[in-house]
Amino acid sequence: MDAEPFQASRNAAGMSVHPRSAPVLLARLPLLDDILGQHAQHLGTDFVAYRNHAYRVANFCHVLAPASSLDAVSIAAAFHDIGIWTQRTFDYLEPSRKRAQEWLASNDHDNQGEVIDAMIGQHHKVTRYRGAGEALVEPFRRADLADVSAGLFAAGIARPFLSEVFGRFPTAGFHRLLFRLACRRFVQYPLNPLPMMRW
Repeated sequence: MDAEPFQASRNAAGMSVHPRSAPVLLARLPLLDDILGQHAQHLGTDFVAYRNHAYRVANFCHVLAPASSLDAVSIAAAFHDIGIWTQRTFDYLEPSRKRAQEWLASNDHDNQGEVIDAMIGQHHKVTRYRGAGEALVEPFRRADLADVSAGLFAAGIARPFLSEVFGRFPTAGFHRLLFRLACRRFVQYPLNPLPMMRW
């Protein structure tokens, strides 16, 4: 999708004012779709809900880190929660990381392995991430927070763009699914209801 044409305006003094270009929604990410297609059987009836979540996170991450590698963002978005379905667990960070590492090793993307592993492993960190790959790991963390909170925590993303992305990729029951899984986990493990959270 092309960005809107650039238009300069003038301020009260007659000087040219160049508005910041509007973020462009990423409507199709072939690598993301390819990876999710490989996991369609595991995702089952939740395929659309997870695909839309992954696309929202990828879009939010890209607008927070526009110079980032779309391949890295696509791979991390595809795998970051996948362990919920591949291992049928709410303690899914390690299974998700492992599944991503296996895919990276099999698809000649090893050179991005460290940062993608951190993106997945730290995306539920409560506080700001500071460390190797921060320029992409931290935007990915904020992007997931913006989505899981349904935009309540905008994480620096413009509200109109949040609305546009949620409109293009509706939740399709994803947040209800997370709520059900969290409740089930709380009943089973009341002392450790959210094992994916990191401080």
